Amino acid sequence: MTTYVVLLNWTEQGVKNVRESPKRLDAAKKMLADMGGSFKHFFLTMGEYDMVAICEAPDDAVAARFAMTLGMGGNVRTRTLKAFPEAAYRELVASLG
Repeated sequence: MTTYVVLLNWTEQGVKNVRESPKRLDAAKKMLADMGGSFKHFFLTMGEYDMVAICEAPDDAVAARFAMTLGMGGNVRTRTLKAFPEAAYRELVASLG
């Protein structure tokens, strides 16, 4: 599984309906699970982003489909970062020669 850092901000619609946000999070978790992925961590944050999720998905296409489907709901905007674990980071740096 590939790890992704998903940065989320509420849209105007999403913040107006913030009381429904926990239900939307549960639905997002189920949707990603149905696509073969999972949420590893979820955080409400202060600063530039309203929320941060650490997710796993089988491949980039699944992660992209998940992010686009979230956006279609109109409650959040996402930025998705592909994350390399420490072992992969060390391997990449070692391969630089």
